[in-house]
Amino acid sequence: MVGPVGLEIAPSEAGVARALALLVGEADRRRTVRGAASRPAQFRLSELRSRLLKSRVFEDPGRLLTRLRRRGLLVELLGGPGDKAFEVPFPSELSEMLSGEIARAEMVDSAAYLAVPDEREEIHAMDSEFLERLREVLSDRLEATIAFGRELHVEGLARYLKGLFGEELYLDSLISLLHQYALCDAPLVAPTGRTTGASGFHLALFGPPGTGKTFSIDDLVRGNPRSGVPAHGLPGRNRQCGGITPAQFLRVGASYAGRTFNFIVPEFNDWFKYRGMVEPLKLVMEQREVRWETTLGTIGPYTFSSFFAVNYNVRTSGAQDYWTTIADPNFAALEDRMLLRFHPMTRTRFRAVEASAERLELGELDFALAGPLRDHLTLVHAIETGHPLVARRFRRRPVRLERSLYERLRGVSDRALKLHEFPNFSPRLKGRAVRLASAAALLTYFADPAGPELAIGSREATFAQRFYEEEIRAREGRRARAAG
Repeated sequence: MVGPVGLEIAPSEAGVARALALLVGEADRRRTVRGAASRPAQFRLSELRSRLLKSRVFEDPGRLLTRLRRRGLLVELLGGPGDKAFEVPFPSELSEMLSGEIARAEMVDSAAYLAVPDEREEIHAMDSEFLERLREVLSDRLEATIAFGRELHVEGLARYLKGLFGEELYLDSLISLLHQYALCDAPLVAPTGRTTGASGFHLALFGPPGTGKTFSIDDLVRGNPRSGVPAHGLPGRNRQCGGITPAQFLRVGASYAGRTFNFIVPEFNDWFKYRGMVEPLKLVMEQREVRWETTLGTIGPYTFSSFFAVNYNVRTSGAQDYWTTIADPNFAALEDRMLLRFHPMTRTRFRAVEASAERLELGELDFALAGPLRDHLTLVHAIETGHPLVARRFRRRPVRLERSLYERLRGVSDRALKLHEFPNFSPRLKGRAVRLASAAALLTYFADPAGPELAIGSREATFAQRFYEEEIRAREGRRARAAG
């Protein structure tokens, strides 16, 4: 007899498991002569593939067979070229186990198709919220919003957030609000006049719970009436995904094809725990065509054109060591596809979070710019996305990239490379710094309304440089301190 073994069959493997269970049952019956087993139960891989083809199941059975072999539930035999044979030491137990796992997997698979909130109604409600705010700005606060925008820049926004949260915490909130501006996905134009990118990016805050990540990407953006935090982000463009499974998200995402929203995921690490979800989620983050096939049907194909702001909660050991403290194999999916900020729970950060929470609870935080910022953000987003209510009054303006910004950031790279022959940071990190500078340039739309393009000035370049330097230091960790 074999003891209980968790097969962890994914919903996408249920069809393979069903065909295998039937084949193992037949193999068990074939070996029985007059009620007694005459030889071990066996089957060939070609038999399984034939059954799968007839059932129109196109999932590769190799992964499931490998797991069963590693658990001692199958034994691979020496066979001829082009085909494999397997012996089943415990056929009745394996058939029973597969049947139970199929039921469990199909229950999980069905959850992807259970009723979820009507997403068309959700989108309609969000569009209405955005439209209502935009109409209020245009009818009641247009001149005040333009005047506010003439003086707005990234240094001023940073000062406001430093006054609220302090030097240790303000940068996360600043990047989160710049992420909101970047959602308009404004074109980035090279000195040659060619469009080489767009402002939008995915944002991930990575680290242990309690470091202030949720506040930055959710409370400050959408507001939290229970704690007295007013919304600073775009009205009607932030879809909260707390509690939604990745399978439900893949289904819901089809409703957003051709639209640009921000999906806030407070526990993004939970999504990667679902077997079979890593690859489709990578496609989503890359904004490529998504097609997800399950035993109950197919979701897609559709192209996801929205963005994420997520928390990736993980326990780390050590305050500064970036790479060696990350044990999650899915970390690379974030590092390659998102602007990622690493947050160890240091003594300094603990005290900063504690002090900020105290000031919030005691009513000492003055969110004076929440309303004007939200009005400005709404108006700029409407302009840059060509909303009909503003299209005739304001023109869409791309962000102009300058070689001087790249040279400045390359200087940061050069200084870091002098310390280490083998760098611990990716060249992609510089591209994230450029995206942040571009988002910061959107703040200045009304500072020079006559220009055909938005310029990345010295303030924006200085901010991008600081971000780049800080993120390189975080990735270098203890090695950088030892070299210094």
